[in-house]
Amino acid sequence: MIERYTLPEMGAIWSEQAKFQSWLDVEIAATEAQCDLGRVPPEAVATIKAKAAFSVERILEIEAEVRHDVIAFLTNVNEHVGDAGRYIHVGMTSSDVLDTGLALQLKASVAILRHELDQLAEALRELARAHKGTVMIGRSHAIHGEPITFGFKVAGWLAEVVRNQERLERLERVVAVGQISGAMGTYANTDPQVEAIACQKLGLEPDTASTQVISRDRHAEYVQTLALVGAALERFSTEIRNLQRTDVLEVEENFAKGQKGSSAMPHKRNPIRSERISGLARVLRSYTVAALENCALWHERDISHSSVERMMLPDCSVTLHFMLREMTQVVKGLGVYPENMARNLNVYGGVVFSQRVLLALVEAGLAREEAYRIVQRNAHTAWNTAGGDFRANLEADPDVSGQLSPEQLADCFSTALHQENLGVIWERLGI
Repeated sequence: MIERYTLPEMGAIWSEQAKFQSWLDVEIAATEAQCDLGRVPPEAVATIKAKAAFSVERILEIEAEVRHDVIAFLTNVNEHVGDAGRYIHVGMTSSDVLDTGLALQLKASVAILRHELDQLAEALRELARAHKGTVMIGRSHAIHGEPITFGFKVAGWLAEVVRNQERLERLERVVAVGQISGAMGTYANTDPQVEAIACQKLGLEPDTASTQVISRDRHAEYVQTLALVGAALERFSTEIRNLQRTDVLEVEENFAKGQKGSSAMPHKRNPIRSERISGLARVLRSYTVAALENCALWHERDISHSSVERMMLPDCSVTLHFMLREMTQVVKGLGVYPENMARNLNVYGGVVFSQRVLLALVEAGLAREEAYRIVQRNAHTAWNTAGGDFRANLEADPDVSGQLSPEQLADCFSTALHQENLGVIWERLGI
């Protein structure tokens, strides 16, 4: 985990302290389950719950000698609980602790990510609502197409966030799975009821059929889902970066008081937060291959996945958490410039209304090919020409004025038609 991008809420979940605490939670839940089944004295459970503790430093000290993290952890816990420690870890294997503890961390991480995504959704909904009628040009192939509104653009972002809310809701169930099934997952030395009771206490579901580990397709789905959410954020941030370009300048990231954009060029106001989001999305995507390759383990278990996950799962979690928080702040502070949107929309005399003129001429009785030739001639004369004015060209063209009245031509340059059916989008998204 890189400190620069680690926010405290998510960082705390993936700390060494939190990891060992999740292990202790699993061991206590399993011991309580054994007690519920009459196999561990209640007083032993009471002693364990009262005295069980650990020290990260002490565990690492023991691990340096025994070269086994779970044994080091159990040794340190037993130093605190004394004789009652003999009831801890009965019939269990290391992966019962590791994977079930990891499930607790993953579940907690998804809960935080869902909260952050909810905040982003609300910020986008407010931004879209504020700009339902803020007309701008729509672009395809980066070239001016037809009018849209900025609210409509943001609504598209919101729709993707809503889908990602559904994905994270599912993901929380996918990862909230534990196992206490023994060395090969066959329950040879532990009762399946112990797993069921312990998982219930921990807020998890027992895995359907674990081996010595929980199958890694669940963890791959975690990484892939986080990468997909990150891809959405990259889409939004890339759009903001394009719209903030000097020659476009339709939106702009908030530029804080005292902020500087360049060590050499004092005028610069750069979209650094959107660029940061775009870059971090690449990090998330890069982990998807490793996550998928972790699925294929030898027989009932090897540990080739373990070293990967120690890096991958914390990194993915803290990175997306940071990206979501960053994106929400960008959206809330976004400067929107309707005047520049109107200027860009009407560049070269509103050539983007060419289809409306074409249809009006066809409706007036011209053949489509003839109408297309007339409109294209006037549009291309205005396009990329200093002082080029498509509308003025049309008004001066007898082939047009002979077919359309001034009022009919003016109606071709109205954006009302492009907005009249947007209500269905607002209704779908509650904007």
